[in-house]
Amino acid sequence: MGSRPAAGHERRPVEGLAEAIHEILGVTPDVSLLDHALTHRSYAYEHGGIPNNERLEFLGDSVLGLVVTESLYADHPDMAEGQLAKLRAAVVNMRALAQVARALGLGDYLLLGRGEEATGGRDKTSILADTTEALIGTVYLAYGLDVARRFVHHLLDPLMASSARLGAGLDWKTSLQELAASGSYGTPDYRVTEEGPDHEKVFTAQVVIGEEVLGEGTGRSKKEAEQKSAELAWTELNRRANAVLTEEPVSEPASPADS
Repeated sequence: MGSRPAAGHERRPVEGLAEAIHEILGVTPDVSLLDHALTHRSYAYEHGGIPNNERLEFLGDSVLGLVVTESLYADHPDMAEGQLAKLRAAVVNMRALAQVARALGLGDYLLLGRGEEATGGRDKTSILADTTEALIGTVYLAYGLDVARRFVHHLLDPLMASSARLGAGLDWKTSLQELAASGSYGTPDYRVTEEGPDHEKVFTAQVVIGEEVLGEGTGRSKKEAEQKSAELAWTELNRRANAVLTEEPVSEPASPADS
């Protein structure tokens, strides 16, 4: 998982990102192309209006939507259009794309203006999500759709798989509530704490069901922390339910009358 740089963090050499992409795709993007994808408008404004990454973000958003849509369409042949749309929205959204960016450590490579740098812009969900799309757009321009498709699948296949397991709610809190209700476990209770300065707050959520802590998650927002804790609790309740279903029945000893 990518680091969370503090305000004033020194930018990492972009060659490191080029190497990471080479490990994923077997190609090494030109660092000038990567710099373009990593240039936030705040930095561009402070440096005489140089090109920023917003056009690449626009392009990458379309490539991302196409690849995710065709994948969901192929993987779920019996799923109705409305549910497919919900699945796509669970993958192609700001929080999910920022999660992908943090896994790549994109925040370390951003070119930010002084204001964004000072207020924790390297870990802002909106900036990270936009940069992920810009990076996808860059890969598409440099190498075409087939390579961009492989890149999107590498980044988002785990999320698409987990989203398909969520059920109708398509968020972990809703799915946990439905599962807890169906198993008569009681209502999930979330206990959230926070620490750190305003621009770098970290939230920790514990989800309690029946006086037992079944999941704990951290995030840059209360919602993110609760979702992560709900995912862990949902997984644990499912594990327990499956263990009960697969448990071998205990055979009764034969009585004398049966012999």
